[in-house]
Amino acid sequence: MREELVLKHAVGGRTFIQTGKKPLDYTITQEGSNWKISVHLTPEIDIQEILKWKQELNLFLFQEFEDQPTNKIWFYIKNGPVLYNEQIQLLTIVAESKIEYIPSNYSV
Repeated sequence: MREELVLKHAVGGRTFIQTGKKPLDYTITQEGSNWKISVHLTPEIDIQEILKWKQELNLFLFQEFEDQPTNKIWFYIKNGPVLYNEQIQLLTIVAESKIEYIPSNYSV
């Protein structure tokens, strides 16, 4: 399985992080009813722009398989915190929920 994490501005569609184009280390863990996504950033990523739009972010995880359709997980950040630890260059996003679906089931 191949995964790609994508962080976008929900309103303008601007992509901040796309691990398929620029690989980054990340983890996704469930904590109670929330999901914690941690991404180790590199210096060329403009963290100030991400934090500026933290109330308007969309976070997706695409899971591609050889023998089945691509699975897409849409994490809803809502009021979850979006934090950055500058010392270790770690972006942490807490999503309140997620929707998992197969995009090809919804295409025309």
